[in-house]
Amino acid sequence: MHGIQPTIRLHAEDNVVVARHRLAAETELSAEGVVTRQGIPAGHKIATRPIARGEPIRKYGQIIGFAASDIAPGEHVHTQNVEMRDFARDYAFGRDVRPTAMVPEAERRSFMGYLREDGRVGTRNFIGVLSTVNCSATVCQMVRERFPRELLARYPEVDGIVALTHGTGCGMADRGEGFAALQRTLWGFVRHPNLAGVLLIGLGCEVNQISFLMEAYGLQPGPLLRSMTLQETGGTAATVERAIAMIAEMLPHAGAARRQPVAASELCLALQCGGSDAYSGITANPALGHAADLLVAQGGTAILAETPEIYGAEHLLTRRAVSREVGEKLVAQIRWWEEYTRRNGGEMNNNPSPGNKAGGLTTILEKSLGAASKGGSTNLCGVYDYAEPVTTRGFVFMDSPGYDPCSVTGQVASGANLIAFTTGRGSCFGFKPVPSLKLATNTAMYERMRDDMDINCGTIADGAETVAEVGTRIFDMLLEVASGRRTRSERLGVGDHEFVPWQIGAVM
Repeated sequence: MHGIQPTIRLHAEDNVVVARHRLAAETELSAEGVVTRQGIPAGHKIATRPIARGEPIRKYGQIIGFAASDIAPGEHVHTQNVEMRDFARDYAFGRDVRPTAMVPEAERRSFMGYLREDGRVGTRNFIGVLSTVNCSATVCQMVRERFPRELLARYPEVDGIVALTHGTGCGMADRGEGFAALQRTLWGFVRHPNLAGVLLIGLGCEVNQISFLMEAYGLQPGPLLRSMTLQETGGTAATVERAIAMIAEMLPHAGAARRQPVAASELCLALQCGGSDAYSGITANPALGHAADLLVAQGGTAILAETPEIYGAEHLLTRRAVSREVGEKLVAQIRWWEEYTRRNGGEMNNNPSPGNKAGGLTTILEKSLGAASKGGSTNLCGVYDYAEPVTTRGFVFMDSPGYDPCSVTGQVASGANLIAFTTGRGSCFGFKPVPSLKLATNTAMYERMRDDMDINCGTIADGAETVAEVGTRIFDMLLEVASGRRTRSERLGVGDHEFVPWQIGAVM
């Protein structure tokens, strides 16, 4: 840190800078010509010139809020003197669309993946036990816990058995947004390439009937897709016993799979962040955005999500939309969320969380501008509903809540076979059956939580590496993880309880 400025300026037009580390009162900021008026926590903002009440506060060259009172140079800029106001945003559909510099096919990277019969590629080889309703969730967990470990050990190519359980499936309408989203989610996991085999278990009388799912999506039972209900099988004990027998029959088929070289274009990467801080938009998120650009140039796919966490930054994405239709679909999702939060007595600025604010984030606008940088700089090629199959290669967006497990569940259902997760406060996250690479935004947290973090992106704020250098390291490790290298969360066994389908609509 010797010789490095104590603050970070992100744009020439900004009227705030970010503290690189904790600053004492009366610290001289020579590059800005101001002196701090009070102690400034690491990652928090400092005014660099007078900001009159009502004047926009700018960071990243964008508006992140408005001064709630007059702010003097050197003053701490945070929740005590910043407020939200409505302001116009120019969506400028497609204005920034540029041809993507694709890597020639002969020069593209590859990884060792599982090539499935339908042509899709997996990065892991699990067997899934999937509950259609919460009433069968405990039984699904029992099947996973009680399956004979010595039998599973005979098939080293099988990564394990994962129970995908949830809290819905009944007490809901049998049509509409909520039902459709749940069915899309379950179908997305049934067909996911990281699951060699799937056993669906229901209670029998629930709204979300197995037969509805099978018929709606044309699913055919076979050696690697089986189903049962507790009521028809004879209750808890009988279902667990029968389910274990069914999975035992799947194991030889799943265990016969072998990794083989496949093009990096077969990777579909979920871009995710949680427990964000002010460094997220400076280090890990833009570095992940660079990695996403590298993947897109290889012909791969990167999925950005968490609609409430691009709120206020959506105009930067619509400018990259390949068509007006794509851009307008994103804006329509933003409008839906405004109405959704309003009718539930909330507002979009209920986010950031207390932890985000402690880390230096003040408004949802500030958080969103940092979060959107995970999407890199290539064109926005498609916008999808929650858990809708992603059929477009390149950079795309999927509608979802900002709640990480729920958002990732949708991304994986949409086809993501790899997850990159940035965190500043320190999220302990994993998601079976898809590996999750954890990216720390700051060195202090990385050192404190080494067991959970895969890459330290705090080196960018430390002045030791550039965004491009860290982004390239992320991309290289993604290929290694896709080829079988276990992430920190996988080594810890995290990921058995993060399957959280989005519940939309009334619970009846």
